[in-house]
Amino acid sequence: MFLPFVKSFANIGGQFCVAKHKIMETTSNTLAGKQVVVLGGSAGIGLAVAQLAALLHAQVTIVSSNQQRLNQSLASLPQGTKAVAVDLSDEAAIKAFFDSLSTIDHLVYTAGENLQLGPVADMDITAAKQFLNIRYWGAMTAIKYATPKINPSGSIVLTSGVASIRPGKGWSLGTSICSAMEALTKVLALEMAPIRVNIVAPGMVMTQLWDNIPEANRNAMYEEVAKSLPAGYITKPEEIAPSYIHLMTQPYITGQRIIIDGGYALL
Repeated sequence: MFLPFVKSFANIGGQFCVAKHKIMETTSNTLAGKQVVVLGGSAGIGLAVAQLAALLHAQVTIVSSNQQRLNQSLASLPQGTKAVAVDLSDEAAIKAFFDSLSTIDHLVYTAGENLQLGPVADMDITAAKQFLNIRYWGAMTAIKYATPKINPSGSIVLTSGVASIRPGKGWSLGTSICSAMEALTKVLALEMAPIRVNIVAPGMVMTQLWDNIPEANRNAMYEEVAKSLPAGYITKPEEIAPSYIHLMTQPYITGQRIIIDGGYALL
């Protein structure tokens, strides 16, 4: 009885190896030749996503309102990468950009301004609206004008943050924006099918978004938060980027949020 079992198991193992090989063939280099547009791609997480997508042989276009930063970013990207300056608070500029494109496979939105924390009582409402203009309305506008250009097998990957899961005092603005982006993701996954729509929710990441805090205070903040995290450290954009790639290349995920926070939401 044992010998037939061994033969049967060996057969299953062989089938598994064949299936694994086919899966690897299917998923390997799935970004090769694909058109990937990263809005907010000149720095931070967006640049890391652009670099990784380019490494996987995608045709990448990075977009930012800062031409100088775009020029600097191109030095870390392969030849053939495109960089376009677009004001993501300007609907006409966004429309003109997407009108200039032919087709898109994957749209990534990571654009955002330096983070500001504080209680509602001290909030400058006019300034607060500007955060919504870039982080929420900029994304909504980009999606509106990008949609006709996105291939049916393509995807959109948006960005929120762990504040939507575990808010803190002074985070009313950030929490509101993150929560709105996540709700938008779910609706668009239904509305835009078969185009897939997902979102990444990072925790604290060492990016330029914290540059408005003096360096000594910023480093002290990183150290304090790192001690409290199960992961034990504050991550960098390079560790966040693979999740965006996964959401682009996994054809059976839509309407979902990936949390990458070092365990912050568990505290």
